[in-house]
Amino acid sequence: MFTGIIETLGTIEKLENEGHNLHMTIHSSIATELKIDQSIAHNGVCLTVVALNGDTYTVTAIEETLQKSNLGFLKEGDVVNLERAMVLGARLDGHIVQGHVDQTAICTSIEEKNGSWFFSFEYDAKQNNVTIEKGSITIDGTSLTVIDSNINTFSVAIIPYTYENTRFNSYKKGTIVNLEFDVIGKYVAKLMGTAK
Repeated sequence: MFTGIIETLGTIEKLENEGHNLHMTIHSSIATELKIDQSIAHNGVCLTVVALNGDTYTVTAIEETLQKSNLGFLKEGDVVNLERAMVLGARLDGHIVQGHVDQTAICTSIEEKNGSWFFSFEYDAKQNNVTIEKGSITIDGTSLTVIDSNINTFSVAIIPYTYENTRFNSYKKGTIVNLEFDVIGKYVAKLMGTAK
């Protein structure tokens, strides 16, 4: 379980395919604090640490994860958002995030407004995921509040701190991002018969 508050960034040092799996070796300031079997969210995708080596660690993504997320598009040298699992009893500063990406979206516009940024995204509505005004959304693991919610589009406002300390400063029009929709909203949609 995660909160959507990005702890730090990591840099992809090595990518290695093994069958349909992708092993990712990541350089990060938190690598020396990790242990084997620990869960870490990478752009919002929960993956397990399988190897440690100094200031790098390795995780493995399976085929389904690669198909549902943007991890399969990563290249060596790319930066990823990182968050370790939440500590029971600590403050929940973001919202409840499972680390299970529902689908991807495309960044359709970026607008700077007096020191903050507005990012708009479009996603495939056929999967019946929904956003609501002032509701929670996780973009590449970052907990955010939805504005301008429509059937398959929405926007978020990014403050300077988030812009500077997450992947948002590298986004361009056309960037593919991971989305995890609010878990409570998903249960409500399922009970109402509007979700698959």
